[in-house]
Amino acid sequence: MGRSRRTLPEELLLLALDPATGTTAQPQSLDLGLAGAQLVELALAGRIAPDGDRIAVVVPRPTGDPTLDCALELLRRRGAPVRAVHWIGGPRLGLRQVYLSHLERCGMVAAVPGQMCGVLPTTRYQATDNEISREIRARLDSAIRTGVPPDPRTAALAALAHAVGLGKHLYPGNEGRSSRSRLRDLIRHDPMGGLVAHAVMDVQNGVAAQPRRSPAPAPAGRQAAGPVRAAPEPARGVPMQPRHGSMARVVAH
Repeated sequence: MGRSRRTLPEELLLLALDPATGTTAQPQSLDLGLAGAQLVELALAGRIAPDGDRIAVVVPRPTGDPTLDCALELLRRRGAPVRAVHWIGGPRLGLRQVYLSHLERCGMVAAVPGQMCGVLPTTRYQATDNEISREIRARLDSAIRTGVPPDPRTAALAALAHAVGLGKHLYPGNEGRSSRSRLRDLIRHDPMGGLVAHAVMDVQNGVAAQPRRSPAPAPAGRQAAGPVRAAPEPARGVPMQPRHGSMARVVAH
């Protein structure tokens, strides 16, 4: 995969990056959106495909993008298709910082050191070329304004932006209400984008557990204690990382 085209995780992060403050909007849900954006990008590259509500690896060949290939390899190691909601809800927090550092290496953002409360060292990120962010935003605006079905990449970007709550950041206030509604409606134009967007929202709503099992039969003369719930499928392959209020405001090492 060449660098002539930005990936969906990069575009989603650039959409979330506030050019005035250098911080990211919706930091708590953005990691989930970036994990979902990786799945859509891998699907667009022909490496994975939806299998119901699961994700299956169909071509394990690397894409050439290190961050995407790491996700692809972890999916391949699972052996069997994995539910999108379990993959996105797994302990892959920290993707914001991974992609911020990646965008810095690519020259798309610049790290600006600073201090929090005049004591703690922090790092903010400023886009080096605001034209890139404007171009991404213009694609969404055009899809919302014209009502013409967008291309799959733009439709998936819109679905993910809605899923992580960027609508109120991109189209704030009462005047942006209709645009937020149309942004949400774009979710139907790309099946893979819709699948991962709904998975992102399900994780945020706590709907990430396996379907319930049938209650075990109660022993004779005794009443069953209640339904047995299946434990959530454990996520493997990536160590747990701490949550941060905003990965665009991190303590410098």
